[in-house]
Amino acid sequence: MKKAFLSFMSFFVLVGLLVGCSKSPKEPDQQETVEMVTVTDVKGDVEIPKDPKRIVDISGASDILSLIGYEVIGTANSDGYDYTILPTYLEETLADAQILGYSMLAEMDVEAIMALNPDLIIISTVQEKMYDQLSKIAPVVMVEMKQVDWKEDFLHVAGVFGKEAEAQAWIDNYLAKAKEVGEQIKATYGADSTYLSFLASAGSLFIFDQAGLGSILYNDMGLLKPVGMPEQEDISLPVVSLDGLASIEADYIFAVGTDEDLKTLEESSIWKGTKAVKEGNVVILPASPYFNQGYSPIGRLAFVDEVQSLLAGMHE
Repeated sequence: MKKAFLSFMSFFVLVGLLVGCSKSPKEPDQQETVEMVTVTDVKGDVEIPKDPKRIVDISGASDILSLIGYEVIGTANSDGYDYTILPTYLEETLADAQILGYSMLAEMDVEAIMALNPDLIIISTVQEKMYDQLSKIAPVVMVEMKQVDWKEDFLHVAGVFGKEAEAQAWIDNYLAKAKEVGEQIKATYGADSTYLSFLASAGSLFIFDQAGLGSILYNDMGLLKPVGMPEQEDISLPVVSLDGLASIEADYIFAVGTDEDLKTLEESSIWKGTKAVKEGNVVILPASPYFNQGYSPIGRLAFVDEVQSLLAGMHE
């Protein structure tokens, strides 16, 4: 009996030790307190962690956030033609982030966002209807991505987090490099040469003027626009017909498009009759990733880095 009693007591001592070992090393009152700060977004003042560690961004600003010192664990900076993958120019920067959708969509999977256990969620005005629901998960910052002037969007997002100086420094360095590359292109292909970039997609031809690759060529690199260019008045890209495209007198063309649309274009006698095509001065680029690329600071830099090799490869 005595032996059985001792065995019984040993069992409870062992259980007690195991329970004690399973407790968290920190009691609730000893846990680290998260320091909060107040920032101002498009809705007003909001309290957020001073040093957020688990940021979910569905606004489309994940690339901007990375450039001002933040990492995201969830993103909607997916490819414009395949929402399940990252555009190639962001594969390295956002390699560890889970793709949650596409930034121009009004709604995302709330359960997927919740599963990431974020301490900060960033949305754009496009996703405003999700604000109240997401606010129950973590503090929410709402930004406005106008997609017209990339510098304005960059500085707006950076300003919310008090990182304007870092943003401006990156912009200045990028513009200095773009201008230098532009001067090198002028020296190689002629100071008076003109450049056109357009997107062939879903049977339509969209001209890049003040957005996308066009704004890189004209505004950042200082290259010349051709005669006959339609002007972009808002976020929408100007649309032209094949005849309208042929009437734009460009010396060099960057033709961006889907495989199907580019094939249709290349079979057109009107296209074949344009000056740049006849002289072999056309760079053919896939819609993915080049459609989105000009809307991302990192994408813009990637294009500036490769544009000379793209031009050099025209006649190979």
